[in-house]
Amino acid sequence: MSLDFDRLIGPTGQPVDGAPMGALLTAQANARPDSPAVTVGGTSLRYAALDRAANRRARWLAARGVKPDDLVLLALPNGFIYYECVFAVWKLGATPGHVSHLLAVPEIAAIIELGHPALVLGEMAEVGMVWPEAVDEAVSDAPLPPLAARAGKISTSGGSTGRPKLIVDPNPAIWGPDKEGRHRLPWSTIVNPAPLYHSAPFGLMLPAVAQGSHIIEAGRFDPETYLSLVTRYRADWAYLVPTMMARIAHLPSEILTKYDVSCVGSLIHMAAPCPAWVKRFWIEFLGPEKIWEVYGGTERFGATMIGGVEWLAHPGSVGKAPPGIQITIFDEEGRKLAPGSVGEIFFRYETPRPGFDYIGATARRIEDWTSFGDLGWLDEEEYLFIADRRTDMVVSGGVNFYPAEIEAMIDAFPGVISSVVIGLPDADLGQILYAIVQVSESETAIDETVLKAFLHGRLAKPKHPRCFDIVNEAVRDEAGKIRRSAWRERWLAKTAQT
Repeated sequence: MSLDFDRLIGPTGQPVDGAPMGALLTAQANARPDSPAVTVGGTSLRYAALDRAANRRARWLAARGVKPDDLVLLALPNGFIYYECVFAVWKLGATPGHVSHLLAVPEIAAIIELGHPALVLGEMAEVGMVWPEAVDEAVSDAPLPPLAARAGKISTSGGSTGRPKLIVDPNPAIWGPDKEGRHRLPWSTIVNPAPLYHSAPFGLMLPAVAQGSHIIEAGRFDPETYLSLVTRYRADWAYLVPTMMARIAHLPSEILTKYDVSCVGSLIHMAAPCPAWVKRFWIEFLGPEKIWEVYGGTERFGATMIGGVEWLAHPGSVGKAPPGIQITIFDEEGRKLAPGSVGEIFFRYETPRPGFDYIGATARRIEDWTSFGDLGWLDEEEYLFIADRRTDMVVSGGVNFYPAEIEAMIDAFPGVISSVVIGLPDADLGQILYAIVQVSESETAIDETVLKAFLHGRLAKPKHPRCFDIVNEAVRDEAGKIRRSAWRERWLAKTAQT
């Protein structure tokens, strides 16, 4: 059996295309059993130990009824158990679904209702979660026969309608180009700064383990701690979101010069627009040849990439589409726009391929073109520029927040007539959530404190608006429509006058 697994990776540790993700952990454990796989709080779990734990965990899951192509939701914090459980799910040929362990009970219940998972791992017993307690050592830790689920993962999103949706990966749980990290080599060393329930960290860190890399969990992001871990472990590949990049850029020079991060060969950033000043700082800090920006989405129907050298020649751009992918810009009537005109960004593959699936939503499509819902334009050289991160969506700290979901919860409070949630500029997070809440003139009991108390336990804490503005005027027109941009401009104008 060892030889069967050994053939799944090459001499440098690079997985062979088509190799099942779960089996790749065994292959890496056979090749480098004593190499660290994951480090948490200074303690490392080595590949042989991680593989044995995942094999036991897979049998533990199977005993609870998990079968090939079943969905297993993970609502767990980052840690050894997270990596063990994901690879255990893959080893059974099942599909891991990553959700936030910080969600409120109604939110996770709605996701469970949509996905019909075979099992949910987490702490909320009231919605049927099972905590992955230690597995009896009497359970076999021998390798399992290689299997691969039809969907490599299922991700979650709040959905622009205010309802949750699931995004089913169009790629199976096997190694292929979709699992490659941008300029990430096998046996890399990476400090993970972000929660694995987010799409990008999950899609980058778990495949990196299948590549034989060493992942150091940074915990709650702190800019100096991150630099110290990169320096201590000599990390050679990095992933950050622009908010993290900005926090590091704001550090005093005496702190920045304490750490040697020249070991980083490539820094990938995504998940939110990157301010030009932040980009220029990092280009100077690490060198333009090391900085790479990716624009795309969990749905994987299109993407662009641009390096620092190219960005200096096309500042503000998120790059061009790679070979095989086309981009066009449509107006609201579905007409293609000329270069320089702002409209909705659509992608398509030149050669048809299996597409993603939504559970709980439908895709934005025009003929065979598909959109994330973002606005932007192409220049004459077909470089893409982003004008807005979706009309309504708020991006704060690299995390997507959908106003309709938050408004629906605020509107449920007795006495609230309606509400509007917008994103306001913030130097640290990019945007913060701000709520305008309409009440009647006779209503005097509703204030910010009351609303925050109401949202507690009903909505995940990160989704709580930073501020509430209680007003008596109508926030929607007679048709129930909201002009968020008008409310945003009104607030900005008011601020400029003070």
